[in-house]
Amino acid sequence: MLDDIDRTILEALRADARASVNAIANRLSISRANAYARIRKLSDSGVLLGYTIRTDAVLEGYHSSAYVALSVEQAEWQAIREGLIALPEVEHVALVGGEFDVLALVRARDNRDLRRIVLQQLQSMPGVRSTRTYLVFEDFDAHHGGGRDA
Repeated sequence: MLDDIDRTILEALRADARASVNAIANRLSISRANAYARIRKLSDSGVLLGYTIRTDAVLEGYHSSAYVALSVEQAEWQAIREGLIALPEVEHVALVGGEFDVLALVRARDNRDLRRIVLQQLQSMPGVRSTRTYLVFEDFDAHHGGGRDA
């Protein structure tokens, strides 16, 4: 069970995964040893899965983004998930309930590249019955503020 200190540590790490234990301890007015022990506990318990970076897709050269909803053969969903994860243009994959089975966030250099990814790569995967593409006009990061045109 997480307490307020654990949640504040996670918030600090989300804002800056490079934050030092000292900086986190100072922010929370706790000892360095306590901060280190809590971070270790969060990691050992599986709450904290790792450290990563966030990038700006547009500045990285991906000027077209879309959420692609896929309807799939139920027996093939695991293979489709692995195939999607293997594509460098796919940033996120979620198994969802509703009209579609899988939702993938795709980043592409431009609309022509997005078309290639959707029509040649995603729709050609065995077990994919249909897709629906939702273009992203602008991204908003709910935890870090700001937006960026896709």
